[in-house]
Amino acid sequence: MSTKAKIITWVVAVLLIAGAIAGYFKFYFVFGEGVKAGELNQIVYKGWVWKTYEGRLIQTGFKSAGGSKVGGNLQSNEFNFSVVSKSVADSLMLCSGKTVELHYKEYNGTLPWRGMQRYIVDKIVSVREPSANTEIPIVTGGEML
Repeated sequence: MSTKAKIITWVVAVLLIAGAIAGYFKFYFVFGEGVKAGELNQIVYKGWVWKTYEGRLIQTGFKSAGGSKVGGNLQSNEFNFSVVSKSVADSLMLCSGKTVELHYKEYNGTLPWRGMQRYIVDKIVSVREPSANTEIPIVTGGEML
């Protein structure tokens, strides 16, 4: 084998190893994990090629859509997530509208067969019935409804 062929072989090997390491850290390395709590808004099974379970949790409070900009719109604090385990997804489908605590793992990138979100819920920590609803009067044009 010539010197030029050896150099090309080594360069290709180093590039393949670097690509494998970068791919691992992008798609398989767990960047963070934790627990989020809120009212389960929805869990759906959808997708064109890879069907995945996608969910939304509404957390208490509001956040500004404009970030730190003055005059940003207020919107509900949502946590969008994917679920890989069918048993966890089936359990969540029975909890819509309830207050749930979900354990999740955060990845740096998404894989189509794992879901559309970087946050993957792997466990249900707790489920509670929603707290007693208190009616808030709606005022329109100076009249209370």
